[in-house]
Amino acid sequence: MSAAGTARPTLDSAPATTPRRTPLGPAPTGWRGPVVFVVVAFGLSWLVALPLYLTGGLASPWFLPVSLLVMWTPGLAALVAVRAVDGERRAWTRLGVVSPGRSPWRIVAWAGIALGVALALVLVALPVGAALGVYPADFAGMSGLRALVDDQLAAAGAPPLEIPLAVLLVGQAVNVVIGAVINTLPALGEELGWRGYLFPRLLRLGTVPAVVVSGVVWGLWHAPLLLLGYNYPGASPLVAVAAMCGMTIVLGGVLAWVRMRSGSVWPAAVGHGAINAAAGFSLLFAQAGATVYTTQATILGWSGWIVPAVLVVVLVARRGLRTDPAR
Repeated sequence: MSAAGTARPTLDSAPATTPRRTPLGPAPTGWRGPVVFVVVAFGLSWLVALPLYLTGGLASPWFLPVSLLVMWTPGLAALVAVRAVDGERRAWTRLGVVSPGRSPWRIVAWAGIALGVALALVLVALPVGAALGVYPADFAGMSGLRALVDDQLAAAGAPPLEIPLAVLLVGQAVNVVIGAVINTLPALGEELGWRGYLFPRLLRLGTVPAVVVSGVVWGLWHAPLLLLGYNYPGASPLVAVAAMCGMTIVLGGVLAWVRMRSGSVWPAAVGHGAINAAAGFSLLFAQAGATVYTTQATILGWSGWIVPAVLVVVLVARRGLRTDPAR
């Protein structure tokens, strides 16, 4: 039965005294590098995002290219900190872009793990939210998916089609995997900063502080777009920023795991890209016409943080966020 005319769901919204060892040996000491990194990353993000405030915000025709450029500001800041402040000659190696002594197949395997775990966390957030009463799910009828497809066909000038749910789901799954691969490059811009540079430098504080501090920094860095209504439409700026920090803490811990265990930043970039690509699943499995409040539901909201938070607790307990010495 065609879902023509049905409305699509919408989105509303104790420190160590000696340096820790890394795959390159002892990390640089002192806090000048991390401080410069944070200042440069935040300054560049606001500078790059400024045109959006002058040209219509999220509706700006420049939103996509500007948002992609913003994603590379942590990477640029990491390069400044590594080369100009830390004086590291092997910048790409220190940041995990190249990993001498690491098996390429091991890195590929960890990238696959990152992809699977990221997609699973995004998906499992939906039934958890439904069970807690904050996500308006329609897993059986999938009216949200049907509405989305019919809207796409209508936009293309084509009539509604009777398409089996299984076919629609396979098509969307393929789109997400392709999107995850495409999103890896812009996600790398962020991961060079957060997991390539900042998290390893914060490990001298201890694993839990490193996860929390790097996650909060990552979340606050999103402020230029969050204040425009990105990710949390309808939410107050304070709530939006706080919610983003909650998500970035738990997901940052998961991405730090694949980065440290693989010895490479690429698996973290793949996982990050997959999370971005799979965000639309929240619309596909929702009731048509329902409003999804992202401060409460999906991987963006508090109900979606439960499973990744449990995973991070297990990883920390098992010392999974420390450097794996295996090559």
